[in-house]
Amino acid sequence: MSHNMENMQQVFQEADCLFDEAQVDQAIERLAQEITAQLKDSNPLVYCVMTGGVVFAGKLLPKLRFPLEVSYIHATRYNNQTSGGGLKWKVEPAETLEGRTILILDDILDEGTTLHAICDYCEGKQPEKVYTAVLVDKQHERKVYPGQKCNFTGLEVADRYIFGYGMDYKGYWRNAPGIYAVKGL
Repeated sequence: MSHNMENMQQVFQEADCLFDEAQVDQAIERLAQEITAQLKDSNPLVYCVMTGGVVFAGKLLPKLRFPLEVSYIHATRYNNQTSGGGLKWKVEPAETLEGRTILILDDILDEGTTLHAICDYCEGKQPEKVYTAVLVDKQHERKVYPGQKCNFTGLEVADRYIFGYGMDYKGYWRNAPGIYAVKGL
């Protein structure tokens, strides 16, 4: 095993489990009920934000038992800009957003800069409404604007370096079966 693999095993073994798989799945089930109540009659276009949102979207979508369309987007930030101009699209929305209800699924609301920029971009395309759903909201005072929240939030976590369920630690452990905090971080 390479040094990096041994290190990654150690990171996982020493990490604090904040929410186990059953607790995360329970939160996703609750989110599915909330999203269904709000969006079931709106023919939403649902975007999974890559790569972090993939596990969350994969677990959530089968629980949304109403007609919807699914696609994905992939954006990164650069130049530390917070406006839409600071967003670099790897894959931008290919569909027409005008008049549509949009639901954006992402793994975490941390500082919120990328998610805010994605929403700004979508709002500029004249949708009916843009909703956001995240598995985790990290509790701190560094949000892109004070009090920033998503429409749908699964779990709240302390301000620690977390991984699992789509969130990574140095590119690894997106597949961890729960939400973990790196020891000491």
